[in-house]
Amino acid sequence: MTATIPPRGPDPRALLRAFFDAAVAAADPMRCVPAALPPRPPGRVLVIGAGKASARMAEAVESAWGPCEGLVITRYGYARPTRGIEIVEAAHPVPDARGLETTARILDLLPGRSEDDLVLALISGGGSALLVQPAPPLTLGEKQAVNDALLASGAPIGQMNIVRKHLSRVKGGQLAAAAWPARVLSLMISDVPGDDPALIASGPTVGDVSTPEEARAILERWRVPVPPSVEAVLARPSGVLPPDAPRLSRVENRVIAAPSQSLAAAAGVAEAAGCDVRLLGDAIEGEARDVAAAQADLARAAQAGSGRPLLLLSGGECTVTRRGDGLGGPNAEFCLALALALGGAPGILGLACDTDGVDGAAEVAGAIVTPDTLARAHALGLDPAAALDQNDAHSFFAALGDQVVTGPTLTNVNDFRAILVMPLGI
Repeated sequence: MTATIPPRGPDPRALLRAFFDAAVAAADPMRCVPAALPPRPPGRVLVIGAGKASARMAEAVESAWGPCEGLVITRYGYARPTRGIEIVEAAHPVPDARGLETTARILDLLPGRSEDDLVLALISGGGSALLVQPAPPLTLGEKQAVNDALLASGAPIGQMNIVRKHLSRVKGGQLAAAAWPARVLSLMISDVPGDDPALIASGPTVGDVSTPEEARAILERWRVPVPPSVEAVLARPSGVLPPDAPRLSRVENRVIAAPSQSLAAAAGVAEAAGCDVRLLGDAIEGEARDVAAAQADLARAAQAGSGRPLLLLSGGECTVTRRGDGLGGPNAEFCLALALALGGAPGILGLACDTDGVDGAAEVAGAIVTPDTLARAHALGLDPAAALDQNDAHSFFAALGDQVVTGPTLTNVNDFRAILVMPLGI
C-alpha cells in the first residue's frame, strides 16, 4: 500500500486516510523483512510462523532467499502466494480446529534438528489465537470459551497473553525450545504496547518470568469464568520457560516493525502537508471511550491556541468492556466516543483504525469522525449515546457511510489514531 498526499487544499478526510495509509505502508513485511534477513545460511532452513502478517512475511522471505521449506498459520483471508512455504489459514480472534491441527504439524517439524540447522520464525500479532495447542486436560472448546471471555472482559492485551501462555504447550518460549539444538531466529512485527517480544503473539520463542499464580490472579481480577480444567492446569507448573533456560540459549528475537515506525511515517506525511504534529504516545492503553474523552479535551485545548493545522497521533491498544450486544471494536468505539465528547466542535476530525484492517471481529478497519457526525446521525434517526451503550459503533458508522474498510493489510502494528485539529476560522 502506497500513501499519497492529496493535492493542494486537500479534503481533511482524505488527509486522515493518507496518514493511515502511510502508517500501514511503513509496516509492510515486503519492506521490513528483507532488510532484517541475514544471508541465507548454507545448512537446512525451516520457516515457521503465525500471525496476521505471517503469510506476507513468508512471501518476503522467499523473495529474498528463494523457495524454502516451511509452514505458517495466518488468519482466514490473509494467505499469500509462496513457492515452498505452506500457508494455512485459521480463525482469529477465537482459535479453531484448523489452528489446532496446524500448530501440531509445526511442532512435529521441530524435533530432530541439528546444531547446523536454522529455524526462522515469523511472528506477528494474532499469533496468540492462531498458534493454539492447549495444555491438557484443557480442550479446544474450553480454550475458545476462555479466549472469548478474556476478549470481552476489558483486560489489557499483556495480561490476556499471560493467561494464554500458561494454558498453552507452545507459547512462552515452548515453540523455540522444541527446535533445540537448532539455531532459531525469530523476526517479529509488534502489535503490543511497549514492543516487548515476550508479549507479541504470547512469545512462542521468548522465555517469560510470569507464573501460573499470576494467570489465576488475572482471571480473578477481570472476573473471567473458567472451567475446572483451567483451574487444574494453573494449579501445576506450566511449560513456560524462563528467559535463561538452556533450550533458549540459541534463540535470537528481533522486532523488525513497530507502532513507533508507523506513527513516524504518518507524521512525515502530515508535515509535508503543512501540519504540525504532536505524538501522544505509541503504547496507549485503556478503555477506548475513556481514551477518546481525554484526547477530545486535548484537541479542544490545542485548537484554542493554534494558528496552524495540528495532528494528534497515537498508537497502542485500547480495550472494550462488552456491556451490550452490538457490533463494535475498540477503534470504532473510540471514534463514537470521540464524536460524543467533541459534540460537533468545528474544525476537529478524527480517524481510528486497526492497522491489520480488522477492528474487533468485524472486517472493518475503523471509522472517521467529522464535525457533522452527530448532526448527520440525528437526521437519520440514530442515537449515538445508545449505540455506545450497546457497543454498536460499527453499525452506527456503517449507517453514516463513515467506516474505513481496507481488506487485509497483511501487517499488524496495532491501533492507529489521528485527530486533525484545524484552526478556528479555516
